[in-house]
Amino acid sequence: QVQVVESGGGSVQTGGSLRLSCAASGRTFETFAMAWFRQVPGNEREFVAGINLGAGGRYYHDSVKGRFTVSKDSAKDTAYLQMNSLKPEDTATYYCGVNTENLVTHQPFGYEYWGQGTQVIVSS
Repeated sequence: QVQVVESGGGSVQTGGSLRLSCAASGRTFETFAMAWFRQVPGNEREFVAGINLGAGGRYYHDSVKGRFTVSKDSAKDTAYLQMNSLKPEDTATYYCGVNTENLVTHQPFGYEYWGQGTQVIVSS
């Protein structure tokens, strides 16, 4: 059974930084993709950033380009999201999704496995 575990959320002030981690376990993946989504109550889950753990291709939503960086440690089946210059509108629960076809898609239904989410709060 595949498990996806996020960590690293917290509460910061505007302009602060946080680093999220997403670790997958329970199955050997040849190549796969991980992506970060975020969601606030009443809204749909929104794509934030994604990475192919094999080739390392990186993708970002326009709203986080230049502020967020997604990276990987393929040996650990882990992806990271470094979030700098945080803004109050970044406040959300952040979820990590795993796509075993190594495809980064902006649609949540493209991911077979999800973590439990980690909360990020940015205060002004």
